[in-house]
Amino acid sequence: MKYLIRGQKIEITGAIKDYVESKISRLDKYFENSDEIEANVLIKVVGRDQIIEVTIPTKHFILRNEVADQDLYAAIDKIIDKLERQIRKNKEKINKKINKTIIKDFDYDLVDEYSEDEFIVKRKNIELKPIDEEEAIIQMEMLGHSFFAFKDIKSGKICILYKRKNGNYGIIETE
Repeated sequence: MKYLIRGQKIEITGAIKDYVESKISRLDKYFENSDEIEANVLIKVVGRDQIIEVTIPTKHFILRNEVADQDLYAAIDKIIDKLERQIRKNKEKINKKINKTIIKDFDYDLVDEYSEDEFIVKRKNIELKPIDEEEAIIQMEMLGHSFFAFKDIKSGKICILYKRKNGNYGIIETE
């Protein structure tokens, strides 16, 4: 696996980089062609918390998680455990879906623009490719989000999938 490790308000030392790489390499066993996969790691400091965010875009899905802790090394350990649980939890769904149909890549472009006058602190431009509801649920779970925008393959409508408080899913369809 290739690693892109960045720091925000923190200097990434050789020790931190080595620790992150050794821990993330535990995930190699879950990927067929791990040499072609790039793990994007952002480590930032917010107040007393050390926040680590790991995003691993693959051909079929995007694996993402974020953990905050006062100890950076504890946060790194926690995020690897969370990512492993996330992979194991969704492994059967993903394999079933990959074997059934090819999951389209989900292209996204992040723009981090912040103005103190604005309430919107982050914008994402996404390309909506046609997928079905089951695939949208998998993508949302893999990203760790509570909602997901997609274009329904059957109706061609833009839909918003969201997780309800009771743990079930809801869909908002556009006209």
